[in-house]
Amino acid sequence: MLPWFKNQFPLYLAPMAGITDSLFRGYCKEFGADVVVTEFVAAEGIFRRNVRTLEYLEFTEEERPLGVQLFGADPEHLGRAAQMVLEWKRPDFIDLNFGCPVNKVVSKNGGSALLRDCPLLERVASAVVRAVAPHPVTAKIRIGWDAKTVNAVETARLLEGCGIEALAVHGRTKEQGYSGEADWQVIGEVAHAVGIPVIGNGDVTSAEDVALRRQSGVAGIMLGRAAMSAPWVFAEIQHFIKTGEHLADPPLEQQWAHIIRHCREATQKTGAEGITMQFMRSRLMAYSRGMPEAKELRHRFSSIASVGELEDIAAGHLTRNELVPIALS
Repeated sequence: MLPWFKNQFPLYLAPMAGITDSLFRGYCKEFGADVVVTEFVAAEGIFRRNVRTLEYLEFTEEERPLGVQLFGADPEHLGRAAQMVLEWKRPDFIDLNFGCPVNKVVSKNGGSALLRDCPLLERVASAVVRAVAPHPVTAKIRIGWDAKTVNAVETARLLEGCGIEALAVHGRTKEQGYSGEADWQVIGEVAHAVGIPVIGNGDVTSAEDVALRRQSGVAGIMLGRAAMSAPWVFAEIQHFIKTGEHLADPPLEQQWAHIIRHCREATQKTGAEGITMQFMRSRLMAYSRGMPEAKELRHRFSSIASVGELEDIAAGHLTRNELVPIALS
């Protein structure tokens, strides 16, 4: 068994393209995430040593345990790509993406496309497990392609037979994307159908949700969009798991301090403030959810161009909400 499942109910940060870079993974670890996974990485890009693709493999020791998530549909190339990742970076595990619903991935027979081709999925999983043995390999799936082809239990058993050591299950179909409700009944059926740890994913936004979802029999929980908006949710859930008590969201000024830190460190990392802040606009939109004056903040964020401008927005927002601005530097 993977060590983080021993006497523990681990909280995973879900891999999210354009979101879960090394900086953000580090923040989530600080807040209490137990396990993190990189943004999904194209096996073909690794196989061809694409410079931009290789950047996705960067991580710090503080992020461990960490998995590198790969996607693709060529068993041989995926196996070799996984070997190359281990040779270069030594992550704690390799994770296989069989759940991404994005069309540009599915159109290349990657991600959730393999849920419609279980023989190929089996060959891919087996090839990677053999290529990196005895290093652990995990996988992430959705419950099926659409409502008529929900096959998560069968897929999970197949992957367990291939040597996959843990399985994350998102409770939606590919056709659902991120709409509708996650089906935790199916996730529970998967958890009871296999002997490997099953990590449940979908519609978990609070400690109360985790307490409810644990009843399904899952061995851990994976958070995605909730963490994107409020990475401190990990601290709140960990506190509840340990004490049974609810921990309030950080005060507004602490939330702003984190947001400014994120933008400042992202800018320092790239050395290009304008471009970085343009990229950070969507991240700021996510952070504003649940804040007072969220609509006005989103309007301001839509054209933000500097960290200084963000600091001014924060100071004004705190003042209007009768809070004394803290030192944001």
